[in-house]
Amino acid sequence: MAELIVIGYDDPQVAEQAYATVQDLQRDYVVHLNGLAVVSVDAEGRTHVDTSSRIIGVSAASGALWGAIFGLLFLLPGVGLLTGAALGGLVGKLSKSGVDDRFRQQVADLLTPGSAAVVIMASKITDDKFTVAMQPHGGTVLKTSLSDEDEKDLAEQLAGPQEPHSP
Repeated sequence: MAELIVIGYDDPQVAEQAYATVQDLQRDYVVHLNGLAVVSVDAEGRTHVDTSSRIIGVSAASGALWGAIFGLLFLLPGVGLLTGAALGGLVGKLSKSGVDDRFRQQVADLLTPGSAAVVIMASKITDDKFTVAMQPHGGTVLKTSLSDEDEKDLAEQLAGPQEPHSP
């Protein structure tokens, strides 16, 4: 099961410190990351994204899933208005799996001008150790889960139809 965690901060510097803590937790095997980013909103309301240049252990499928979820959360606010079978199907699957309009709105509400959020997608997390390590940073925590089946279905949908292998 993949966990999607968004932690909002009023101070972008605190978000950067929290981001560094999550990277340390990855090195200490407290969390296994599929994606990690800091999203900040400047005074003019423009969104800026900082991602780790390398997250160990991320497969192409989980990387594509991270990219899709991230895009739907932050880069395509009007995604419900978009058309297209592939995108529509993906949005529908994400909505059924916990990344629905309500969750996206909660994330948007966290990101006001001058604020930032750490966005974490983890396939494995030791909750008690993670909570203790992140507690000094404070923040507003939003969390949802993707079942293994949902994650697999979404990854397959992102990959598109596969040609059967011929012998």
